[in-house]
Amino acid sequence: MEVVIAPPGELARLAADAVEGLVRANPEAVLGLATGSSPLAVYDELVRRHEAGLSFARARAFMLDEYVGLPADHPERYRNVIDKEFASRVDLAPGAVQGPDGLAADLPAACAAYEQAIADAGGVDLQILGIGTDGHIAFNEPGSSLASRTRIKTLTKQTREDNARFFGGSVDDVPRHCLTQGLATIMSARHLVLLASGRTKAEAVHQLVEGPVSAMWPATIMQLHPHATVLVDDAAASRLQLADYYRQTYAEKPDWQGL
Repeated sequence: MEVVIAPPGELARLAADAVEGLVRANPEAVLGLATGSSPLAVYDELVRRHEAGLSFARARAFMLDEYVGLPADHPERYRNVIDKEFASRVDLAPGAVQGPDGLAADLPAACAAYEQAIADAGGVDLQILGIGTDGHIAFNEPGSSLASRTRIKTLTKQTREDNARFFGGSVDDVPRHCLTQGLATIMSARHLVLLASGRTKAEAVHQLVEGPVSAMWPATIMQLHPHATVLVDDAAASRLQLADYYRQTYAEKPDWQGL
């Protein structure tokens, strides 16, 4: 696992560098897209690069998760969020972005179909991730099986409170259930790029990087991934015991070695 501590703007640039490098090397790359606050600056940077000539016309993408039961036109439905923040602003082909169907009549069947769609696409090449204050990635809440695949999850009170800001501050308006890629699904991606900023993420980042691998902090499974990159600002890194070493490692990194 590589840990990079840098200003927020630099983190977005580094994540965008990884995506751009992948897409230029493989125009048919499969991207994993996340919602929430953490990836927004990355999407803005990728849009800027698209306007300068970077094409996503042959790429495909899969979403991490989706709320259950939100109307198709709800602004916080994750399919709509991804379209607004990224897909509609670049040249991804119609239908190139797939997400789990939170309005399906048979939710378990929808989860199985989504898992199969990812496999049929050859898997995700680069997965963008954020992290919750309780250490969840996607909607894999504390206690999630480390071997989990795409499934239905009940959101914790903490997650619903954290996400109330997207629903006008009303916790009651935040759905109680979601469909989410499982931890094993996420770990199948070839490169994981996680971004975190702010002191509220400091404990989760500390556990992710330096804690034991545990279902109580689901993101810690990333310690077992062969190519995981963690991009954090100073505030999110404030609980890291080896922060100075991570800074030294990145500062002395050979030019030929990318993220």
